[in-house]
Amino acid sequence: MPRILIVGGGYAGFYTAKKLEKYLGKNEAEVTLVDPLPYMTYQPFLPEVAAGSIEPRHVLVSYRRHLKRTRIVGGKVTFINHKEKKVTVSSPNLEPYEIEYDQVVVTAGAVSRTFPIPGVADLAIGMKTIEEAMEIRNRLLTNFDRAASLPAGAERQKLLTFIVVGGGFAGIEAFAEMLSLATYLLRYYKNISFDEVQFHLVEAMSRVMPEVSLKTSQWVVKNLQDRNAKVHLDTQLQSAEGGLIELSDGLKVEADIIVWTAGVMANPAVKNTDLPLDERGRVKADTSLRIVDGENIVPDAWTAGDNSAVPDLSGDGVGGYCVPNAQHAVRQGKLLAKNLVANLRGEGIKPYFHRNMGAVAGLGIGVGVFQYRKLAITGLPAWFMHRGYHVLAMPMWERKIRVLGGWIANFLLRRDVVSISASKDPRLAFETWASRPKI
Repeated sequence: MPRILIVGGGYAGFYTAKKLEKYLGKNEAEVTLVDPLPYMTYQPFLPEVAAGSIEPRHVLVSYRRHLKRTRIVGGKVTFINHKEKKVTVSSPNLEPYEIEYDQVVVTAGAVSRTFPIPGVADLAIGMKTIEEAMEIRNRLLTNFDRAASLPAGAERQKLLTFIVVGGGFAGIEAFAEMLSLATYLLRYYKNISFDEVQFHLVEAMSRVMPEVSLKTSQWVVKNLQDRNAKVHLDTQLQSAEGGLIELSDGLKVEADIIVWTAGVMANPAVKNTDLPLDERGRVKADTSLRIVDGENIVPDAWTAGDNSAVPDLSGDGVGGYCVPNAQHAVRQGKLLAKNLVANLRGEGIKPYFHRNMGAVAGLGIGVGVFQYRKLAITGLPAWFMHRGYHVLAMPMWERKIRVLGGWIANFLLRRDVVSISASKDPRLAFETWASRPKI
C-alpha cells in the first residue's frame, strides 16, 4: 500500500488524517501521523481555559480516540529527507530512527514569535498551548491568594499587575478573559480593592485587532478601558528583566505575570528539510496544496496550515498568502485529503479557495465583538455568536458536548476559582514526609 506520512498534528494534520480515513478505501493506503503530543488543541478556546470558563481537557482532541485507522507515532520529526523519502523521528527514551514514506504531508504548525527583549524568554508565558493557558490561570489565582496575605506595598502590587503584549485577536481575547476573571475574583477577596488590580495591554501598532474595522477596534479599546484596564498603543516592550516592565511610552511597573501574544511564525522544525521554503521559513505551496519549487511541483509532497505559504485566491490574504489561522488550517486539511486521494487515483485535484467568514472574539463573560465586512456587532449578542461559532467549529461531538456542559455548569454553579499550583511539583507533599533509611 502507498504510505502517507503526516508530519505534525494540529488542525491541518488532524483533519487531513480524519478525512483520509473517510475517503480512502480499505487497504488503499497506510496513514501515519507523527506528533510529539497525543492530542490536538483547539486554540481559540485557550483564553477561556485561562479564565476558568472551560475545563482544560475539554479543548483537547485525542488522536488515538478519533483516528481509528491512522497509525499514531509519538515523537518529533527532526529531519525530512524527501529525496530519499524518509523522516528522522526523535522519541523519548529512544535513539532517533527513520520512517519511510511514499507521500508526505507537512503540517507542523506554528510557534510563538518573539524578539530578543531582555527578560521575555525567561519570564513571559505564551498562549499557544494548553499548558500555558493552565499556568496563566493557576498563577493568576495564586497571585490573588498571596496578595491577600500581604500588606499594601510593592510586592503586593507586583502580584496584582498583569501585562499582555500583543493586540491581535489572541492578545485581546487573552487580556479580556484574564481581566474578566480578575474582576470576578474581587468578590472573594474583600481586602483587595478594584483599583489595586492593574492590567496593561501593550500594542506596537496604533490600533488593536487589525482584522476588524477601526470603529470596532476603538469600541474594544473603550470597553477595556471602562473595565479599568490600560491600553498602550504605539508602544513597545523594551525590557521585562527581573519582572520590571519598561515600555517605550515611559511606563515602568513591576509585574509577576507577562503574557506574550505578539505574533506567530512557522514551526522552525520545518527548516530541517530538503523541501523548498520561503524567506519566512514556510513550506512553499501552490493553490492545490502541493509543495512547489518555483514553478515546479515537488512530486509526492503536500503541505497545509500555519507552516505553509499557500496563495490566497480570495485576495484577502496578507502578501497574497493565506493568513495563519484556524479557518484556513481546517479547510486546507480537508481539501488536502481530497486532493491526495484524487492524485493517488489519477483523478483531478482542486485549488484551495476560502473567503474570510468574518472575525468573532470573546472579551469575557457577556462581552464580545463580531465583524463581517461592514457589519459589526458588539456586546452580549456578539458574545453568544462567539460561543456559538466556536462550539460548532470544535472538532468531534463528544468535545462539543463537554464544552457546552461546562458552560451550563458555570452558569448554574458559577465559575470555578480553585487553582492547583502544586501540580508543578506533585511529589513535594509525599517527599516532604516520606521516611528515609537511617545512615
